[in-house]
Amino acid sequence: MPSLTLALSRGAFYLEGMVGLQKYAMGLAVVAGLAFVARGPAADETGPPPGDDLDTLFAELAEPDQRDWQRIESEIVRRWSQSGSPAMDLLLQRGSEAMEKGDWQAAVEHLSALVDHAPDFAEAWNARATAFYMMGEYSLAIADIERVLALNPRHFGALSGLAIMFEAMDEKALALRAHRAAHAIHPHRPEVIRAIERLEHETGGAEL
Repeated sequence: MPSLTLALSRGAFYLEGMVGLQKYAMGLAVVAGLAFVARGPAADETGPPPGDDLDTLFAELAEPDQRDWQRIESEIVRRWSQSGSPAMDLLLQRGSEAMEKGDWQAAVEHLSALVDHAPDFAEAWNARATAFYMMGEYSLAIADIERVLALNPRHFGALSGLAIMFEAMDEKALALRAHRAAHAIHPHRPEVIRAIERLEHETGGAEL
């Protein structure tokens, strides 16, 4: 069984020209983490204290009976959306605003400037992957997603979206593997739990 990284690279060849893939377009918002990250949500005032570091937040998120997982998730993605540079954060904001308007080309221009100036900022690649996907530039989207996971292996949104793409390619075993990887980091998302249960049934529940 190929690794997720190798399969992701291989996925570009499957996705190019694939018929009917647009029904997965909204799913790619999860691939790129757009719903979680690109808008840079403010932390909930009742959420984790500002002093909590990411390792602590992820440890809390991983607790099986964690009732406050949505607030913890919100704080994690707020941290992810901060580049450390007001100018870079502004480019991310402009790219996100362009995507909200459906202006994918403008989004790509803003986000390409961002990745050029901040190549180690995972959310720059993350957001641009969404814009590329919505433009039908699947190979470019996959390349950006691969960079997101290289920079931030704990990106549960990217892993979940990767699973959606694998399933679109009829690679159900790889989709299950990616969903399981996301679930190991963030065990509370109902849609991920349902997808794992469904894919385990469809694949015979084989260990991957």
